[in-house]
Amino acid sequence: MIETVPPAAIFILGAILVPLLPGRWKQFLLLLIPVLGFINLVRIPEGNHWIIPFLEYELVLGRVDRLSLIFGYIFHLVSFIAALYALHVKDDLQHAAGLTYAGSALGVVFAGDLFTFFVFWEMLTVASIFLIWARRTPASLAAGFRYLLVHAAGGLCLLAGIILYIDQTGAISFGYIGLNGPASWLIFFGFGLNCAWPVLHTWLTDAYPEATITGTIFLSAFTTKAAVYALVRAFPGTEALIWIGALMTGFPIFYAVIENDLRRVLAYSLINQVGFMVCGIGIGTPLAINGAVAHAFNDILFKALLFMSMGAVMYRTGKINGTDLGGLYRTMPLTCIFCMVGAASISAFPLFSGFVSKSMVMDAAASGHMTAVWFTLLFASAGVFHHAGIKIPFFAFFSHDSGMRPKEAPFHMLLAMGITAALCIFIGSYPWPLYSLLPYPEVFYQPYTAGHILGQSQLLFFSALAFTLLLLSGIYPAEMRCVNLDADWLYRKGARLFFRIADRVFNGLNAGTDRFIAVGAARTAGSLSKDLPARLALLPLVSLWLLMGVRDKRLDILKTRAYRDMLVGTIPIGIGVGMAAILLIAVFLMT
Repeated sequence: MIETVPPAAIFILGAILVPLLPGRWKQFLLLLIPVLGFINLVRIPEGNHWIIPFLEYELVLGRVDRLSLIFGYIFHLVSFIAALYALHVKDDLQHAAGLTYAGSALGVVFAGDLFTFFVFWEMLTVASIFLIWARRTPASLAAGFRYLLVHAAGGLCLLAGIILYIDQTGAISFGYIGLNGPASWLIFFGFGLNCAWPVLHTWLTDAYPEATITGTIFLSAFTTKAAVYALVRAFPGTEALIWIGALMTGFPIFYAVIENDLRRVLAYSLINQVGFMVCGIGIGTPLAINGAVAHAFNDILFKALLFMSMGAVMYRTGKINGTDLGGLYRTMPLTCIFCMVGAASISAFPLFSGFVSKSMVMDAAASGHMTAVWFTLLFASAGVFHHAGIKIPFFAFFSHDSGMRPKEAPFHMLLAMGITAALCIFIGSYPWPLYSLLPYPEVFYQPYTAGHILGQSQLLFFSALAFTLLLLSGIYPAEMRCVNLDADWLYRKGARLFFRIADRVFNGLNAGTDRFIAVGAARTAGSLSKDLPARLALLPLVSLWLLMGVRDKRLDILKTRAYRDMLVGTIPIGIGVGMAAILLIAVFLMT
């Protein structure tokens, strides 16, 4: 019997082999790695595997349970789809980074201890940066550095929290933590940064649109979903997450409506959808946790489908702004159809995947009598239909005629989009296989009730009517080329002000200290040390000469000669003896 290996190992080994293989063999390897990984995964029984002694602790490279398995399944699936979509790419850096990124996400999901978890967590950051830099533009280079700085800060917070937590508890296993002290708060913040919480979210909307066309598919799937997994594992039922998640669902809508870059619209939409998951984790009931996990599974698929459709448009036209596109349905009909399937899925239209998972979180909020939260999620559902369900396909494929007539996307891109669209429809129409994989399979949920269907249909149709009326009346924000300020403006400007104040205060203090102490005082001390003894010796001599009647020119000559002799050390013996006697008398009087 062939032994299984840690799920991450297959992907990381594949990344090492990528540069060594030519042409078709490289493409075959890219598709083979997720398939081999999936076969390996389904053969691993539940429990802890690959336990390695480390100091007085044990590292667990494979903690397999229902929660880690469902994330492992979807990570393998989206890796295969992304690899298929990226077959035309000739850049080994992108392929190796993508496989390492996927392997790191699997390492995070199956880590059974905090040390292993942290190592793969940081590998996740490093690999994702190269998918941004691989575009090789000044904007992607700058965005990648900003991404690196933000995630380095989050990683340091997480590491500090882990060290404090191990010191307090003496345990290294990764499980429920809860908010109960500084260590847990640091870990909580480290997870939250990767989850793109409000104010901390701008790394995502800044970097993802600057990544490569194919790299964005990987980026949309792993970082935030690995953070969702970590929150489910460590902080289920944490009340703060309810309000954080509710805020996440709401604020991106306003940015997405006025954004011109359609990939940036999808980045804001990604935050909106993660908000539903975070809110469900905060509610913490079995139904809410199932809803959060199921929505993470579905979001990976329909968000990848939307990013793939926009990537195909960008690949064929070289443009991604809503002002530059329009009328593409004429020559890219299949891409248009797949985009509309993704739009229907993210909008939670009945018979599409988002409907069978998003409603679980909303029902959990309603069951807990969380009226304000439920209305916020309802508003967010209508808002996401506006910006992702309507705006994306409308401005890319319909709207005004841009005059461009590009060819349809390449076959392998269409095949990747077709597989993903079919999965979105299948899960939306028949969700019970997905439900059987959730952490709490005993929780029965029926999405297709008359109330659910009628309520969601009304919400979507009236949202579409509102969009149409606002567009026809000219009230809906027009697409325009502009830079929209986000929360990072506050700390970018704040940091600049802080450095300006620090420069004036601390560098001014340093300059003043240098001027008055390092230069002025040292110069004065040096001057005094040079001739102070000679000047002091002249005082009694001048007094003696005055008593002797020496005046005017004669006195000046004597002073000059005595001063010069004392500087060169040729003091008359009598004067030296007298000075020594005076010094001894002074010392005697002082003691």
